[in-house]
Amino acid sequence: MSESKDHSGQKFVYDFTEGNRDLKDLLGGKGANLAEMTNLQLPVPPGFTITTEACKVYLASGEEPAALRDEVSAHLDALETRMGKRLGQADDPLLVSVRSGAKFSMPGMMDTVLNIGLSDESVEGLARQAGDDRFAWDSYRRLIQMFGKTVLGVDGDLFEEALEEAKAAKGVGVDTDLDADDLRKLVRAFKGIVSVRAGRAFPQDPREQMDLAVRAVFDSWNGDRARLYRRQERIPNDLGTAVNICSMVFGNLGPDSGTGVAFTRDPASGQQGVYGDYLQNAQGEDVVAGIRNTVPLAELETIDKASYDRLMQIMETLENHYLDLCDIEFTIERGQLWMLQTRVGKRTAGAAFRIATQLVDQGLIDEAEALRRVNGAQLAQLMFPRFDEGATVELLGRGIAASPGAAVGKAVFDSYTAVKWSRSGERVILIRRETNPDDLDGMIAAEGILTSRGGKTSHAAVVARGMGKTCVCGAEELDVDTKRRRMTVGGTVIEEGDVISVDGSTGKVYRGEVPVVPSPVVEYFEGRMHAGADDADELVVAVHRMMAYADRVRRLRVRANADNAEDALRARRFGAQGIGLCRTEHMFLGERREMVERLILADTEEQRSSALEQLLPLQRRDFVELFEAMDGLPVTVRLLDPPLHEFLPDITELSVRVALAEAREDHNENDLRLLQAVHRLHEQNPMLGLRGVRLGLVIPGLFTMQVRAIAEAAAARKDAKGDPRAEIMIPLVGTVQELEIVRDEAEQVIAEVEAATGVELRLALGTMIELPRAALTAAQIAEAAEFFSFGTNDLTQTVWGFSRDDVEASFFTAYLEKGIFGVSPFETIDRDGVGALVRSAVVAGRATRPGLKLGVCGEHGGDPESVHFFHEVGLDYVSCSPFRIPVARLEAGRAVILSHGGG
Repeated sequence: MSESKDHSGQKFVYDFTEGNRDLKDLLGGKGANLAEMTNLQLPVPPGFTITTEACKVYLASGEEPAALRDEVSAHLDALETRMGKRLGQADDPLLVSVRSGAKFSMPGMMDTVLNIGLSDESVEGLARQAGDDRFAWDSYRRLIQMFGKTVLGVDGDLFEEALEEAKAAKGVGVDTDLDADDLRKLVRAFKGIVSVRAGRAFPQDPREQMDLAVRAVFDSWNGDRARLYRRQERIPNDLGTAVNICSMVFGNLGPDSGTGVAFTRDPASGQQGVYGDYLQNAQGEDVVAGIRNTVPLAELETIDKASYDRLMQIMETLENHYLDLCDIEFTIERGQLWMLQTRVGKRTAGAAFRIATQLVDQGLIDEAEALRRVNGAQLAQLMFPRFDEGATVELLGRGIAASPGAAVGKAVFDSYTAVKWSRSGERVILIRRETNPDDLDGMIAAEGILTSRGGKTSHAAVVARGMGKTCVCGAEELDVDTKRRRMTVGGTVIEEGDVISVDGSTGKVYRGEVPVVPSPVVEYFEGRMHAGADDADELVVAVHRMMAYADRVRRLRVRANADNAEDALRARRFGAQGIGLCRTEHMFLGERREMVERLILADTEEQRSSALEQLLPLQRRDFVELFEAMDGLPVTVRLLDPPLHEFLPDITELSVRVALAEAREDHNENDLRLLQAVHRLHEQNPMLGLRGVRLGLVIPGLFTMQVRAIAEAAAARKDAKGDPRAEIMIPLVGTVQELEIVRDEAEQVIAEVEAATGVELRLALGTMIELPRAALTAAQIAEAAEFFSFGTNDLTQTVWGFSRDDVEASFFTAYLEKGIFGVSPFETIDRDGVGALVRSAVVAGRATRPGLKLGVCGEHGGDPESVHFFHEVGLDYVSCSPFRIPVARLEAGRAVILSHGGG
């Protein structure tokens, strides 16, 4: 039961003359902007707004505030006096619209009722007032239809069916061909539907109509559409909606009337000009319904030049006032222009960057404000190629949009084929049920990756994003048969070699080749297009200017997650200021995997030493190339951190092989010993098993071999007059004692290399904070660590108890739909849980070691919203995949601006 509260003295209703645009929290966006236009003395139909606070009271208690009815009555009396007519009076009725209006635009998600005040009596008065019987009766049937569906809960299809029957009886195809007598009959039919289906007559009292409509708008805040939209747009559920009651003006009163939408700039491109649509003799809903084709707004100049000229003046006034692109709804009633709504208009990502820089050049805003108006999500959209939306396509299915982009290629079902065909010049799409580290070569070779399992943080998704590869995961309707090298979707079979197209921005998969449009923004970041060139794309110039300003003001440095020299060089081109995570396990794939397998399964010291001696020069060469690519910039190398099973033979395949050999009495002692060893090391939950620092402590020499390779590579780079800045990171530490043991061994190896080479090395030693215990004991761990790097992927996994390889595909959809969380915690940092641990570890670590360097290297390092959190808690840098670096740079700059000047 809701707690009863005293709302005495609280104001719940504001006339349009009382509000302003700064009261969006209270009046909603629509009400605040109607008030603002009224203050600017623009032609706004008189009206008033019921506040979001009234809605909150209603939603909490099921009843409107006690004072609301009297306040509404007072404002209605004032409106009637001003208009010289009363709501629903018989001879010359005042009609009003009742519209929703939340703080954030939620177009079409909540309810609206027009023509409130019409009844069996007042419809006749409206007909006389307008001199048009058809108009009056059409307005009445629209009210009953809208009111019946929205307020009384009658199935809307019943009204549509009755309307279709009326058109069939008349022998016409569109509503506008029904005359007044037809509409009178339709009104009777609609009233009959309401009476039967709602169990009550359509209300004839205009005040009852208005009060019930207000309640319906309040209720629509928690409607299914609105809740789903808020989840998608991350709009809080507790804001509530305002209700705007506005005197009706009509655009359907003849050729000198009409309705339209206008934009002060093109919302698609950002270009200045006359943009919008106009429809003569129509209401706004006719434009939306597409009953008749609109004409370009520019044609209004010929149709009604006086109204056109006035509209152009108002558009200029609004843009100069809001200092932004404005979206305007207007109606012309018999030559009189009325403004029904304005708001800062939605725009494409490209338009956002162009408009921001245009407004700077026009002196309307400064660079800081321009940076507020663009964001990393928009930049990411601009960086990925896209399919041509106008192309003819055959949809095969849909999965999770894991890594944006548009990829076209021949279907292949294993990495070997992907590499082979790619080397022959073929474009390929790698299709797997799910990927693993052994698929990396194939993933690199492929244009895109498609899996039938997994989510946004599955192996395929994470690696694809790191490489800038298009990826769709978890397309469960696709039956992938890797052995037969085919994929079945319903009755369609895709054989190996068939061409498919994968859209990583929407999760859609198409048969055949869909044309792709390249991104000039990526060409700019890659250095293939210069923003200063005469022929430079205007969009590239705008992006360049915003990036330059963000780089000037940001505090957070941005590093890359990169495991080889090629990725490192790409990262530098994209603006990386170092490598924050080099995952050495990615260096042990292919032939090297067998060496690691021999090391893990070694029975004797001799076998172990032999494996380590083979691995050392390979690792050293890896690091020499990496330090050369990132010369002068820090490179954080994480020591080996794979789940153990990734480097062991598959236990099922090995068991089958041994069983078949025994059946043939063809015993293989090596396979038997191998199976015994694999059984001994087999883990039920490898992600929480023998990995990270634990592997380094259990297998002598493994970590020291890697440290030696790093130290020798750094010494070689120094000998070559380079400037290597290596940092060694110990993974999965849960207690300072683990770190101290590894650190002591590492320092001994580094000293040996210094002595052998005569080169002084300064290699920082630190750890990943990826376990809750590490975060909680950060003060102790900081005694042995020179830096922390928060591994927020595993930290999220261990804090929530989620297996990131499994949960997204199994129950995350249900969790999102039920509102348990608004976005996956693997996508955006969970501030209350994981974030709280990060914050406390920052404070505790720096209390022990004031100069402690702090960064983050999980997937969250490239997430726009998460970057703001990392700025807020005081990290020194974020690290992310190369293709996310520009996004992180932009958001790091925005974090400074927004923290100083608000959102």
